Amino acid sequence: MSSRSPGSRCLAPVGSPAGLRLVALALLAFLVTACAPFQPQTVPPPQGGGVPDAGTRAVGTAMAQVGAPYRYGGSSPAQGFDCSGLVSYVFGQQGIAVPRTAAQQFAAAQPVREQDLRPGDLVFFRLAGPRAEVSHVGIYSGQGRFVHAPQSGRRVGEASLDDEYYRERLAGFGRFPASGEAPHTAVR
Repeated sequence: MSSRSPGSRCLAPVGSPAGLRLVALALLAFLVTACAPFQPQTVPPPQGGGVPDAGTRAVGTAMAQVGAPYRYGGSSPAQGFDCSGLVSYVFGQQGIAVPRTAAQQFAAAQPVREQDLRPGDLVFFRLAGPRAEVSHVGIYSGQGRFVHAPQSGRRVGEASLDDEYYRERLAGFGRFPASGEAPHTAVR
């Protein structure tokens, strides 16, 4: 008769060669899964399923450039980006042509009220003061944040609309409709 209870079954005693192999195999399996490379989560499709809208795709393209160097006049990952070059590149990847400078983009975009902002809309700033021409632009990424190419010596990154520096220089918001989408109008 065995000293083990009827419900317990052991394949091999731990001290035996077969038992040691099982323990080693289990440990190896644990280590392999623990050392697996990090897999970033993908952005889930829109709630209704299907293809993400142009704004969501634009944000994804912009976020893919986070970390790219700032370069005055730059408008590609190979060159680096200035603020309006980042916008031109991102929207160009979506098949949407936009003007090249921040001031031109501000003039051409359909105005949007802050409460109506959607991911992919543009945020515009007058960095030289409230009466100055629009000189900076970013891509609204949602939750009060935007992606932009800030200035020389820095890299493409995200910033908050609640940041006092940007809030004080905010000029407005705009949208470039995707082809086939009706333009939206709002007061600036």
